[in-house]
Amino acid sequence: MPTIDYDLLTRLETIIKGLKNKKIFIAIAESCTGGYVSNWITNISGASKVFERGVITYSNQSKIDLLKVSASDINDYGAVSQKIAEQMALNIRLYSNVDVGIGITGIAGPLGGTLEKPEGLVYLGFSTKKATCVQRYIFKTDRIRFKHQVLLKVLDFLESLI
Repeated sequence: MPTIDYDLLTRLETIIKGLKNKKIFIAIAESCTGGYVSNWITNISGASKVFERGVITYSNQSKIDLLKVSASDINDYGAVSQKIAEQMALNIRLYSNVDVGIGITGIAGPLGGTLEKPEGLVYLGFSTKKATCVQRYIFKTDRIRFKHQVLLKVLDFLESLI
């Protein structure tokens, strides 16, 4: 039986209630987290009142096909880049017709990193009707803790909206 993080579930409940009260709807496009963030959100009863959809666009082609991310930008900047995170966040928001789009792309490791783009690098795109911004982090840890650190940063952003 897995250990349950009740503090995190309580935090998520508060976020979901706050988003619901403010009538803020969200959608998430995940790559390196493989649905981890969406999974945590959907652990909360009532999440469907604010969470429109989560898509996993793990491959470059899925980013192009499902999110209409620019193939030339993937070629020029790489899938793990500020440019792609920005497009993922903006496009998931527009295609889902929601208030907030979140795009996540990175290198969870332990393979795939380079000097320029090390293991643990992640770009988090956040798109609202006012602006789209991208935050860059490096989490030097294992894959599961990497995904969890990304989740916590997403929750920080969502809390800032409520």
